[in-house]
Amino acid sequence: MVNDSPAVWVTGMAWSTGLGADLKTVWEALLAGASAIDHVPTEHDLRSDLAVALPHLPLDMPLAERQHALTCSTLETALNDAGIAADAPQLTSVLGTSYAHHLDDTATESLSDWASAAARTLGFKRPPIVVSTACSAGADAIQVGLSLIRDGGADLCVCGGADILSEGKRLGHSRLGTLSPDGLYAFDRSHSGTVLGEGAAFIVLESKAHAQARGAQPYGFIVGAGAANDAINAVAPDPSGQNVINTVERALLSAGLHHDDIALINAHGTGTQINDNVESIAYSSLFSSNAHPPVLFATKGALGHTLGATGAIEAIVVLLALNHHCAPPVYALQQPLDALKLPIPIHTPMVVGKGYGISVTLGFGGFDTCLVLQGAQRSLS
Repeated sequence: MVNDSPAVWVTGMAWSTGLGADLKTVWEALLAGASAIDHVPTEHDLRSDLAVALPHLPLDMPLAERQHALTCSTLETALNDAGIAADAPQLTSVLGTSYAHHLDDTATESLSDWASAAARTLGFKRPPIVVSTACSAGADAIQVGLSLIRDGGADLCVCGGADILSEGKRLGHSRLGTLSPDGLYAFDRSHSGTVLGEGAAFIVLESKAHAQARGAQPYGFIVGAGAANDAINAVAPDPSGQNVINTVERALLSAGLHHDDIALINAHGTGTQINDNVESIAYSSLFSSNAHPPVLFATKGALGHTLGATGAIEAIVVLLALNHHCAPPVYALQQPLDALKLPIPIHTPMVVGKGYGISVTLGFGGFDTCLVLQGAQRSLS
């Protein structure tokens, strides 16, 4: 293990998911194998009406208001969790989404309006940096925050993503044929597609010096990140898995780590045949020869595919899994794909050994991102 990279501390976390908004409540629901997927009303003839909608956001609320409420409430909770004031002059925000409400709302041409509106409402002193890289946006926002702090461009960031469920997104995935008619069964031989959801997650990142100066306690650390783009297809990954491999290898290089240092993998796990197969090939190629192969898990069967929020939600899950030394079961997994040669939790949580965790997101347009995380043994109150 060779890891002399500057430590970037995670000192605050918050999420809004179909299983709840409290960190401990959602974590325990994931461990219990719960799922928020349900039938969600639609006026359109979709391939499936299965989705995850947040119970506290009425579906008849205007889309811009839903996105705004979701973003502001989750951001505010993350900052409060860290003990950081929203108007702190040194605070930099990096906010990600796929389309927010803009795919359905043709009144605006900007994909950053939602973030600017949230920053104004909360009283941020600096305009937000906005990331829109499809399903990798939340992870890419964290990657930007990591780079800013490592390079001395910031000492304090709040990073993550928010994405609401909308008819435009549901129609788009229905036409693409990616929606599952019966549920999201990641890495199972019966997998038949994905299920869209909505949610948000933000984490507070600080330089070690800034965090220690104010006596902050970390949930963990972001120790590296990597990205790659295969530029092969607008909506499908490179079937060889090489782009995922490149992404993970770059992240490990960024972190100063080796394959054997990885104890846990949070996969993108969309439940589509091509994505699950690509990930199975890539991770098995990278890690199956480890002396102690990492545990692989995925959460979209529980939370739905939250698009631009998913990378941030899953970064939080990885930190919780590292701190509690266990990975939640993959929802409804019965028969793992033959190409997957790594341990994977079925029905019950699986013990995770000592080491680092990675979280990988695969976005439309070939945007693949890998975050490398380290736990800090901080338990949830």
